[in-house]
Amino acid sequence: MEGTPDEFGAYRLLAGSVVPRPIAWVSTRSPDGVDNLAPYSFFNVVAYDPPVVMFAPVGVGDDLKDSPRNAIETEEFVVNVVTRDLAEAMNETSATLPHGESEFDHAGLDRAESVAVDPPRVAAAKVAFECELYETLEVGTSTMVLGEVVYAHVADETTTDGKLDVEKLDAVGRLSGSLYATTRERFALERPD
Repeated sequence: MEGTPDEFGAYRLLAGSVVPRPIAWVSTRSPDGVDNLAPYSFFNVVAYDPPVVMFAPVGVGDDLKDSPRNAIETEEFVVNVVTRDLAEAMNETSATLPHGESEFDHAGLDRAESVAVDPPRVAAAKVAFECELYETLEVGTSTMVLGEVVYAHVADETTTDGKLDVEKLDAVGRLSGSLYATTRERFALERPD
């Protein structure tokens, strides 16, 4: 089969073949003080100097969901890394709730205070990045939200000699539809000179 992305169904083609996608579990606080928490699988690292991450939810302008709107209005958000033990709770936070209701409360998740930004982080998250808004960019029907990481939380149990150890972080990635993957099965390849 060959054809344009539209002939395949662009969303299904991209979301089903660019896998696994890391999940940004984004916590924000609205200007009214309501805590919001939602997962986004269009997420990645953009740069390390300065350290910038991005998530790109569907929606632009007045059509933005709470997380990107809060991040843009307050210029702060937290990206919590989803691990296998938190996958079910992460899924609970993807529910569509009435405006003003917190996904933290809906999923029964404890909040932890952040150090450099106002929004809380997920207390049980093994890794969390406190971010200040770096820039936004409308890309078609989505808004890419870039955040500079200004503070990081890394659980001791995921480190070796004071550094993050990917072998100890059972991160979850999004596949397609209701399918997810863990990062337990790993192999190494030496990079050629």
